[in-house]
Amino acid sequence: MSKRTVGVLGMQGAFQKHLDAIRACGHEALWVRDRDEVEQVEALILPGGESTTVGKLLDRWGLIEPVCRRAGEGMPLFGTCAGMIVMARTLEAETGQPRLRLMDLVVRRNAYGRQVDSFETDLSLPCLGEEPFRGVFIRAPMVTEVGEGVAVLGRHEDGIIFARQGNLLTAAFHPELTDDLRVHQYFLRMIDESSA
Repeated sequence: MSKRTVGVLGMQGAFQKHLDAIRACGHEALWVRDRDEVEQVEALILPGGESTTVGKLLDRWGLIEPVCRRAGEGMPLFGTCAGMIVMARTLEAETGQPRLRLMDLVVRRNAYGRQVDSFETDLSLPCLGEEPFRGVFIRAPMVTEVGEGVAVLGRHEDGIIFARQGNLLTAAFHPELTDDLRVHQYFLRMIDESSA
């Protein structure tokens, strides 16, 4: 795989950890805060945080249109935790918050409880190999329904927590908060697929 430039939306959440993970995989990482930076990257990560705030900032900074356009052109986009909510077409309890609405998912916010209910658990994610992946869940959402064309990549109990739709990837957990780079490596391979 050639060296790629991957952006991480730098609004809130552990965006620095995503930047570190991309660099640990041997690629360039760019902190994205404006439209010009959206145009400079080959893929983009939407980190966790508070989804209502992220949606409002995307709107205020004028980033909804360029991110949706780039994703529509095939740029890989990866949303973790709040990023899953922002990428979902539908929420079980609609809030009217600004969102990208790109993935054909129905998402339940705070599906596993509040901050005090955060937890870690080993996940079986076959697309990453046989070794379990340590999932870190913090006020995590879950996918309750998927549309046609959405591949379910992982579940926890009854909920879908890892899914892909073409060049769009989403996770309810925080892969950046572990030392395991396999989720980021999977996402990076999507760049090569999109440019093949």
